[in-house]
Amino acid sequence: MDISMTTTANDLHGYRVVRSLGIVRGITVRSRGLAGQFAAGMRSIIGGKIHEYVVVCEEAREEAFDLMVQHAAEIGANAIIGVRYDATELAESMTEVLAYGTAVIAEKV
Repeated sequence: MDISMTTTANDLHGYRVVRSLGIVRGITVRSRGLAGQFAAGMRSIIGGKIHEYVVVCEEAREEAFDLMVQHAAEIGANAIIGVRYDATELAESMTEVLAYGTAVIAEKV
C-alpha cells in the first residue's frame, strides 16, 4: 500500500471510497534506555527541547504507523482514512503509541 493514500481526513481528494474494510491499527510500546533517561533528566534541568525523548516519540509513531499500513495491506485496502494517533504512559519512561484509521478501497474519480 502506498503511504500517500493515508489521510487524517475522511476522504481522499480525487478518489471515491468504494468499500470500507474496517478499523486498522498499529501499536508499539517504547521506553528510553538508562543513559537516555539520564541525559534527558540533565537536559530538563536547564530547559528546552529534550532530544532524547523526541527521538523515542518519532520512532514510536513511525513504527505504529508502519504497522497500521501493514495491517491495512493484509486485509486488501489501498487507502486509510481518518488516521489518528493515541499515546498512553504505561509506566515511567514507557509509552504505548497507537496509530489507527479506517481501511478502505478507493478508486480514482
